[in-house]
Amino acid sequence: MADPALPPPPAPDPHAPALAWLARDPVLAGVLAGAPPLPLLTPTPDPFGTLVRSVVGQQLSVRAAAAIHARVESALGEVTPERLLSADPADLRALGLSWAKVRTVQALAGAAREGRVDFAHLAALPDEVVITALTPLPGIGRWTAEMFLMFGLARPDVFSFGDLILRQELARLYPGRDHPVVVQAWSPQRTLAARVLWAESGRRRAAARSAAPKGSRPPPSDPL
Repeated sequence: MADPALPPPPAPDPHAPALAWLARDPVLAGVLAGAPPLPLLTPTPDPFGTLVRSVVGQQLSVRAAAAIHARVESALGEVTPERLLSADPADLRALGLSWAKVRTVQALAGAAREGRVDFAHLAALPDEVVITALTPLPGIGRWTAEMFLMFGLARPDVFSFGDLILRQELARLYPGRDHPVVVQAWSPQRTLAARVLWAESGRRRAAARSAAPKGSRPPPSDPL
């Protein structure tokens, strides 16, 4: 019987097998040694709503994106294709969406309603097929589709070379190396590797802000 006076043992890291795989790369192993625990990703039960939320949050801070999405939810009652299509574009614009995002979310809604994108079955499709289905829509580039695969569908083996932070981290950690070859060696755990690199970039920026003299301008943040 466990001693009740002792703290319970830590829960096993659900990423442990994947982290062990990635640690075969000695450079990445050094980053992993200081990386914070990352939550386990799970597939969304609402792929359509998740992608709409991703579009709303493009090029915005987390706080601003959450505020605008909350206004959209409050106005529509529920973010569905039918309600987005019935909304006046000017009303969506007044909620804080740019005109480009209004066009994108209503294009997503039209594709869902007409069956051009079967959101209910995207989870059953291979990664590249999902990307091919989404990127013809206005405002949905490969980067957005890859973020949806990672964080919406919880796909384990996605890496976005269109992401500036990831490219910067690769250039810093692997100067002069063939980066696609480096990243390919992380398969089938490239999503977790990307998340570790994002976390490392954030840690370094936070350390730089803490070390900066009081009143000095903080280092610029990398766009997401």
